[in-house]
Amino acid sequence: MTRTTVLPGGVILRLVEPDDAEALAAAYRRNREHLAPWDPSRSDQFFTADWHRDEIHLLLDLFDAGRSLPLVLVDGDEVVGRVNVNNIVRGVFLSASLGYWVDAAYGGRGLATSAVLAVVELARDDLGLHRLEAGTLLHNHRSQRVLERAGFEVIGVAPRYLRIAGEWQDHRLYQRILHD
Repeated sequence: MTRTTVLPGGVILRLVEPDDAEALAAAYRRNREHLAPWDPSRSDQFFTADWHRDEIHLLLDLFDAGRSLPLVLVDGDEVVGRVNVNNIVRGVFLSASLGYWVDAAYGGRGLATSAVLAVVELARDDLGLHRLEAGTLLHNHRSQRVLERAGFEVIGVAPRYLRIAGEWQDHRLYQRILHD
């Protein structure tokens, strides 16, 4: 996947690049408090360009192996969010996990929904996937609305699913079937 997608407001959705390390670190620093309740606990090293430079290389290796689609949302020179398709499984499953976040300054504009809808199309048409799954913390109603607007349906609750903000937390699980 090398194409880019222009989303509402001129925000670009594209594959992460090695040169994004500084902008990505700046985005995480800018959104540190905003993301803290929804993310794993992060070390100070995570917020540096060096950490993201190394991580981007790992993510692009996974992309080259067909196991991941690491995307960024970019407005001008700033990274304003991420969308990741992870754990791509081929064979009879043809499924992957979806994760995303949007910069606090861009919240409430429909950007997350537009980005998720664009990635649904990429997952179906470019990656040939049959299904995407996503999970949200039980109290993350904004993210749940994004998924519901993007055609995802609730499939259950997973107790103590992920370690978020330093604690094992329950998640509401969603899926979207990409082919009828």
